[in-house]
Amino acid sequence: MDKSLFDETGTLMRFIWRRDRIRIPVWLLSFVIATMLTAIAFKDLYQNAAERQAIAETMKNPAMTAMVGPGYGLDNYTVGAMMAHQMLLMTAVVVGLMSILLVARHTRSDEEDGRLELIRSLPVGRLSNLQSVLLVMFGVNVLLAAATGSGLYVLGIASMDLEGSLLYGSALGATGLIFSAITAVFAQLSQNSRSTISLSIAVLLFAYAVRAIGDIGNEALSWTSPLGWILRSEVYVQNIWWPIWLTVAAAFLLSLLALYLNSIRDLGSGFLPARTGKSHASPILQSPLGLAIRLQRTGLIAWAIGLFLIGASYGSVLGDLESFFADVEIMQEFLAATPGSSLTEQFIPMLMSVMAIIGTIPVLLAVLRLKGEEKNGRLEHFLSRAVSRSHLMGSYVLISLITSFIMLSLAGLGLGSVGNAMMVEGLPLRMFYEAAIVYLPAAWIMAGLAAVFIGWMPKLSSLVWLYLVFSFVVVYLGALFQFPDWVEKATPFGHIPQLPVEEQNFAVLALLTAVAVFLLIAGFIGFNRRDISN
Repeated sequence: MDKSLFDETGTLMRFIWRRDRIRIPVWLLSFVIATMLTAIAFKDLYQNAAERQAIAETMKNPAMTAMVGPGYGLDNYTVGAMMAHQMLLMTAVVVGLMSILLVARHTRSDEEDGRLELIRSLPVGRLSNLQSVLLVMFGVNVLLAAATGSGLYVLGIASMDLEGSLLYGSALGATGLIFSAITAVFAQLSQNSRSTISLSIAVLLFAYAVRAIGDIGNEALSWTSPLGWILRSEVYVQNIWWPIWLTVAAAFLLSLLALYLNSIRDLGSGFLPARTGKSHASPILQSPLGLAIRLQRTGLIAWAIGLFLIGASYGSVLGDLESFFADVEIMQEFLAATPGSSLTEQFIPMLMSVMAIIGTIPVLLAVLRLKGEEKNGRLEHFLSRAVSRSHLMGSYVLISLITSFIMLSLAGLGLGSVGNAMMVEGLPLRMFYEAAIVYLPAAWIMAGLAAVFIGWMPKLSSLVWLYLVFSFVVVYLGALFQFPDWVEKATPFGHIPQLPVEEQNFAVLALLTAVAVFLLIAGFIGFNRRDISN
């Protein structure tokens, strides 16, 4: 291969590190600190082997297998085995998301914004930019693996030895590498950054759903998912390394494919065919709302399908819960605390809270799309015509509100329809739907926060993602960390009634809705008052 294709790769790598000198360290520190704190929490929460084995019995069920993966080491549930079982998969999913966003930012986004054309006008190689991105992501994920692994080892927890800790970190790093490579391939296939991110996240969600279905029914199916590969490393139990090397090898091959595709395509083009547009725009496209819908249509459809599939994958395990826990004493004690509710009914709120937070991601993407249009200088074309700022912002807010309804509805219907098909005595579909749709006010508050940032502090709008991550930690790990009640109430998801176990609370939902309306109004006021970026 002509070496000139990679000229100045090192210079471009330094440029990427310079641009992300804050973003990358924040990502890495977040993963390392959260992982170490979780390990400490597991150690402090369960003081002896008997307590750990009691919780291990509750994890031996299809619902938890679908959510966090198969439980290796459940017969000897050490702190290390517990850490790998309950945290490795969820952390790996977020690592994959980090890699997708970073790669898309420095490939298709730069190309779409014209920065790559400027770089290519200088004496750099044709493949230098993509090569530099892949090498930076290699460095980022190696740092993640080393820092996480060494951080877990220095805690000095007996069951978390050096090899297992390094394997835990390597599993996260390998996940980051393969989704970096997948995103690099989609950056060559897609026409824009929006499609690149949407397709990459769709693969991530599909990999999670396929693994969930395979782990509870057909293990061979799990081997079609890279997330299934890393779980087969049996961290802190057998410490099997070859699934990690398999993941790294697949990432290497996909990186080569991305480089090849980049070498044969024209700058600004993609391999996926773009449909020829109509000669005249339809009446719908002649309004800000219609155009905004058209720009986000593909991504929203992908998210809708993904939420339904996740709900269906969780629903597929509901039929086995009652029979599985019939003789588990600790679960009988747990059921006694909530008389009148079956085990299946008690699992529905836990599953829906996780799916509600996942369903809030496309809600935020719909609102924050307005910031992206402003950043790319396209809002001036609207505002120079007979379009008010309120009309423009209202179009994106309306899409986000409708999106929240669609995503939660599909998640609830997927969970209920498939769950009832698997249960001998089904539950009313309305019960599943109400347990999902009750999270609407929480999603609206998140959309309102995004609107406030866009209206008043657009440069800080990324903070809304940190708040969503905080909400996930509180909801998913609240019992583990034993957060005080005020921490749980610091997120809107912590105020939602846990249907069908708890009673409906319309007063709380009305208050949350009022807060969302207040935030949206504040966002509109700020957007109408501030200068639009030029």
